[in-house]
Amino acid sequence: MTTGPLAGCRIVELGGIGPGPFAGMLLADLGAEVVRIDRPEQLNDPDAGGPADVINRGKRSAVIDLKHPDGAATVLGLIDRADALIEGFRPGVTERLGIGPHECLARNPRLVYGRMTGWGQDGPLSAAAGHDIGYIALTGALGAIGDAGGPPQIPLNLLGDFGGGACYLVIGILAALHAAQRTGHGQVVDAAIVDGTTHLLASPLAKLARGAWTDERGVNQLDGGWPFYAVYATRDGRHMAVGALEAKFYRQLIELLELDVDPEHQHDRSTWPELKSQLTQRFAERTRDEWAALFEGTDACVAPVLGLTEAARHPHLAARASLLTRDGVVQPNAAPRFSATPATPGAAAPRVGTDTAQVLRDWGIENVDALITGGAAHCADNTANREPNSPARGQIS
Repeated sequence: MTTGPLAGCRIVELGGIGPGPFAGMLLADLGAEVVRIDRPEQLNDPDAGGPADVINRGKRSAVIDLKHPDGAATVLGLIDRADALIEGFRPGVTERLGIGPHECLARNPRLVYGRMTGWGQDGPLSAAAGHDIGYIALTGALGAIGDAGGPPQIPLNLLGDFGGGACYLVIGILAALHAAQRTGHGQVVDAAIVDGTTHLLASPLAKLARGAWTDERGVNQLDGGWPFYAVYATRDGRHMAVGALEAKFYRQLIELLELDVDPEHQHDRSTWPELKSQLTQRFAERTRDEWAALFEGTDACVAPVLGLTEAARHPHLAARASLLTRDGVVQPNAAPRFSATPATPGAAAPRVGTDTAQVLRDWGIENVDALITGGAAHCADNTANREPNSPARGQIS
C-alpha cells in the first residue's frame, strides 16, 4: 500500500531521457502513481526496465503509438483521469501530436501540464537541440567551476539536468497541484534547465553584486579559491575535502594538522600562499583513510572524497539507509523523509510494455483489446491478459 504524501495522485509521463524521467521517479518515490508512455520501438530495448533502470523505478509502462490514428486519443483518455503530465519534447511537438496543453486542459481543466526542456518554451534557442553541458555553459554556472587558470570542470549532469531541471519541474508541479486544489484550475509549468540553473546561482550572483565574488574560476570562497575550503591530495593519490570556513572550525583544522600558522590570521590573504603550501604538504604525508580516521568525529569540517562504490559502504550513509540495494543494484533511497507519510522507493522499473493492458483497464479506457490488436497500443510478450492490480515486481532486497 502506498503511504507517501502523494498517494492517490495520478501522473502521466511521456517517455523521454534524463530530467523528465528523474522527475517522474521523484514523484513516484513520494507515492504518486506514475504511468510512463513508451514508444513501440522501445519494446526490444535491452536497457529499458529492470533494477538497473533506476530513474524509472516505481512506474508502470504502457506502450502507445502516438503516430497511430488512435494513439493520441488513447493518451488523452489517460490524461482525462490524471492530475499531472510530464513531457520533455521540443516545443511544439505535443501540439503536433494532438496532446498539447490546449487539448489536454480543455478536457481536464484541473490538469497540471509539466514541460521539461533545456532552453524553455520560447526564446531564440527554444527550438535548438542541446544537452546539460550547453545549458549550464550559457548560464555562467559551468564557467564558475574549476581551478584558477584551468578549464571549466563538468559537474556530471547533476547541476543542469537534475538540479536546475528535474527538481524545478517537480517543485513547479507540486506548486501547481496545490493551486489546482484551491482554484479548480490547472496550468502549464514551463521548466527550463537554463531557468532553474540560473535560479540556483542566486548566492554567487548576490555575492558578485556586493563585491564578495569575482567572475573568475578558483579564486572565490566556495570554488576552491580559499585554502581552507578546498580539496587536497593525499599520499595514496586520493583526496580530502576541507570546508573549515568558520573560525572555530578553522582552529580545529590547524590544531589537528599541527600547522605552523596563526589561526587569528585566517582571513589575511597575504598569508594564504603559505597556508596553501603547508596544507598541500601536510595532506600529502598520509593516506586518505589515515586522515579520515584522524578527523572522524571532529568539527574541523574535513571529509574523505569517496567514490560512488565507497560511498555506499560509508557507516553514516548506511546508518541512515541513504542507499538501498535491489537485485544487486545500489541506488538512492527516497528523499526527503516524512514523519507521517513516509516515502518509499517503488518496485524496479518494469519491462517496456509490461503494464499496457493493465494500465488502460485500470484507468477506465474502453476497447482495450481493440486498441492492442489495432496497433495503437502494444504489450510486452504475454502481458496483454495480465490481471488488473497484480503485485508490482522487484521488491527491495
